[in-house]
Amino acid sequence: MDRFADLVFLDGRVVTVDAEFSVASALAVTGGIITAVGGRDDVAPLIGPGTRVVDLRGATLLPGINDSHLHGCAFGMATPPLSLDLGHPAVSSLADVARAVREATERTPDGQWITGHGWDTGYLDECLGDPSRLPSRHDLDAVSPRHPVVLYSFSGHATWVNSKALQLIGIDRHTVAPPGGAIVTDAGGEPTGLLHEGAQALVQNALPPLSRQERTDAVRSTLATLARLGVTSYTEPGLGPGGDGIMRGALGTETLDVYRRLLADGELTARVGVLLLPTGMASTAEEFARALTAIGETGDTDPRRLAVHGVKIFADGIVPNKTAWMNEPYVGGGCGSLCVGGETDAERTAEIAAMVRHAHTAGYQLGVHVTGDRAIDTVVDAFAAAMAEHPRHDARHYVIHGDFLTARSMKVLAAHGFGVNMNPTIKWTVADMEEDFVGAERAAYAWPYRDALDAGVRVASGSDAPVTYPDWRQGVATMMLRESKAGGRVSGPEQRIGLAEAIRTYTIDAAWQDFADSWKGSLEPGKVADLCVLDGDLLAADPHDIPGMPVVLTVVDGRVVHDALGN
Repeated sequence: MDRFADLVFLDGRVVTVDAEFSVASALAVTGGIITAVGGRDDVAPLIGPGTRVVDLRGATLLPGINDSHLHGCAFGMATPPLSLDLGHPAVSSLADVARAVREATERTPDGQWITGHGWDTGYLDECLGDPSRLPSRHDLDAVSPRHPVVLYSFSGHATWVNSKALQLIGIDRHTVAPPGGAIVTDAGGEPTGLLHEGAQALVQNALPPLSRQERTDAVRSTLATLARLGVTSYTEPGLGPGGDGIMRGALGTETLDVYRRLLADGELTARVGVLLLPTGMASTAEEFARALTAIGETGDTDPRRLAVHGVKIFADGIVPNKTAWMNEPYVGGGCGSLCVGGETDAERTAEIAAMVRHAHTAGYQLGVHVTGDRAIDTVVDAFAAAMAEHPRHDARHYVIHGDFLTARSMKVLAAHGFGVNMNPTIKWTVADMEEDFVGAERAAYAWPYRDALDAGVRVASGSDAPVTYPDWRQGVATMMLRESKAGGRVSGPEQRIGLAEAIRTYTIDAAWQDFADSWKGSLEPGKVADLCVLDGDLLAADPHDIPGMPVVLTVVDGRVVHDALGN
């Protein structure tokens, strides 16, 4: 025996996620690589004096979880102590938000910015049942007269500020919103303090940028959280000049440099794939092409630990803001639009096509934020047109979110080997709220996992943290149950999928999105030892119980990064 195993797992439910979704009972790890999978007899010869032997006692061993859409630095910045927690159930009313802001002013010197993240009109008591009642600067002014306040919505597509912030930034009734954005005003034409989509840049660009130490602390915080959740890989979906003004630059160019330093220092306890973000919302194709060219080389020393895979583009907004581009009108009217430059739908469609074509021709994978059905068809058509004009092998482009993915788009995606990145925990969070905007039938259809898989589309799942907490267990339960966070009401039961299919979206199919399915994403000899141990038998669990099953061990590249096993 040249070398004994470093880790051996016995007497568990080893869910391999191989082609047959086979289940073993034992696994061995040597030098960061899986060296044996099977039963006790298969791993016994690998046990030596230095081997750590883990008795799983029936627990479930899975491939490390791959959250394929997670804003790592932004998630760290959006959580205490770096930001106020304004998510449900932390706050459930405008009064709760005001109280949190007041408490922050008491510990913050006058004049310094106060930031918070996570508010959602669908869970604010005063806004429930009254779509006309929106957050306003007046809700904040009485408790923060000497502090500028910036509060990001859970989705990141709306920002709420107080009068002090508006004054410092210089936003008044004469301010013109950037294309694709909106400054909400009252009946008298005065800004209410609510900004949507591209108009958020007016606030974001005025905030002091994060220091390098703040960025580093934010990413470290995220890595610690993910280790406790069994997440061993994630996609940071958009870092670059287009993010320099988003969340004080959390999505900016310098954040990629922080990841490189953490890797060099041995602190990067998850594998990270990156999409570049040349421009933000409301850019033109010309601006996009110029910015992408200026980014230049992005090579990294260890592409299995940190790699730039592609480029991100914003195509439209989101349903709760009525900025997703839909075929049929929203409740109350309007269909939204693409959020790129252009005065007409035709001009904006041409701009998106040009942006896709430029990135595709440059050799990048494309991940495009797109949620409305009309916008999705437009983006998928642009993928197909770019491929026809400039054939490429295995480009693996994908639509991000794909809330209202159409049958037509599914067919095109499957035919070209493209994918979709869906977000089950967002479905769980907003399912009930979406009915107010698109009606019950369309809301039930949103995130059509069953149809997409049946159409042959490769589907990966991600949390979009900080939009939702990066808990894959809740994501798996939601895909199986289609139940909502508020009251557990079923939303679109025909789109339910099975446990094996759900796990694949967080493992081997997420690895496919990373161009890494040949070396990670399943528990097979020769693949990297990225592992997640879940206490209990996942295969026999009631789906309702899955979110409460503890993660007791996380291993990345053969290294234990979270250990609550006690043996």
